[in-house]
Amino acid sequence: MPKHQPPQGFPARLLRDAMMVEACRQRDFATIFQMAKRAGIYPSLIARLCEMSPSRVGEVAKGQREVKDMQVIERLADGLRIPGHMLGLARRDWEPDGDGFPTATAGTATAPDPGAGLFDDSADAGPVDNTTDPEFAATLIEGQLPQHYQTANYFGARHSIPSVVQHAQNISRLLETATGPTRQTLLRTGGQVAEFIGWLYQDLGDFRSAALWSDRSMEWAQEAADDHMQAYLLFRKSNQATAQASAQKAVGLAKAAQRLPGLTPQLTALAAQQEAQGYALMRNERAAFARFDEACELAAEAATAGTDATVDTSYCTPTYIEIQRANCWIDLGQPQRAIKLFEGQLAALPQVYRNDRSVYLARLARAYVTAGEPESGADAAIKALAIVRHTGSARTFSELASVAGSLLPHRVLPKVAAFIDHFEIIRDRFAA
Repeated sequence: MPKHQPPQGFPARLLRDAMMVEACRQRDFATIFQMAKRAGIYPSLIARLCEMSPSRVGEVAKGQREVKDMQVIERLADGLRIPGHMLGLARRDWEPDGDGFPTATAGTATAPDPGAGLFDDSADAGPVDNTTDPEFAATLIEGQLPQHYQTANYFGARHSIPSVVQHAQNISRLLETATGPTRQTLLRTGGQVAEFIGWLYQDLGDFRSAALWSDRSMEWAQEAADDHMQAYLLFRKSNQATAQASAQKAVGLAKAAQRLPGLTPQLTALAAQQEAQGYALMRNERAAFARFDEACELAAEAATAGTDATVDTSYCTPTYIEIQRANCWIDLGQPQRAIKLFEGQLAALPQVYRNDRSVYLARLARAYVTAGEPESGADAAIKALAIVRHTGSARTFSELASVAGSLLPHRVLPKVAAFIDHFEIIRDRFAA
């Protein structure tokens, strides 16, 4: 007998996860397949359990193909042991009596779930810890957030997601019974954690998961009547819209953020520069740079006014605003201005923002290529590549892919050829 058997379906704790519930409700199998990895169920096993070809599983996981055929949905429910009601199906023959969430089969070994929390009280989690102090847990989690921010800023999002998702799940379980001031504390802390997870997934290019976590954060922030977090989330949603080139949505959400009362200068600056980026996408240069000027003044004011304790806006400095302005100069057809700003401001960027530095270097490379300086572009792109090979940032890969495409006609140049060769190797490694 083998010492280890692959898991035969989702464990109960993952089936209760809010993201899993929402993904099942929408029949979003791309997210379901991503969450399956947390239970040790990888694409090859999904193909085997659900009688699908590995290539089709891969297409669904990447969001390139939707699952609409009822017979396939039923096979997925049965193969992954997802209760029928979660996918809008009739009760499955294998479902046990009770709450519809199966327990682990005897003798089945399940891979550790990085999202399983210390407060897991599901049926397969064993004894319940009744000594937990929710206020202490929330304070402990909130105290760890600055370290998580630094880790993600320097090493990349993929290193932080497992532990931060665990924090969110711990808070979600504690909220099931919390009341009064304790509930308010958990909601505020949970809002910060869920917002951060949304950003982590955005950095990895998973906009669907980013939106789900941002929505969860907004729900908690609204219940907690946390205006600052709601404004910050509107700014973040505007940022997601900009990343997907949705200009009108970006401007609308940024304006909505600025309508909330009592905002700090940094939070207002973030929303204002995000509105500016939306205008730049619309090619409205005058409106864009008027808002950038205002944002820069507000960011400078914030340096003497103190930071917002509710959300982390410490990165919003004049340097940050000017780097965002530089990116818009490229889109507005003035790459030389972008180059001057990037070169000047990157020197002032703190070392901890290593992940962002790779994004900005990639944008600097794009500016050089647009300005007709391919070798300088390749030089900046190689510097970005040296960072992204460790961080795996999809934001940086996206920028570098654009640079690589533009540099193909110049591949005869040694530095350009070296960049494209190394980019393709690292890109394929992460894709695999």
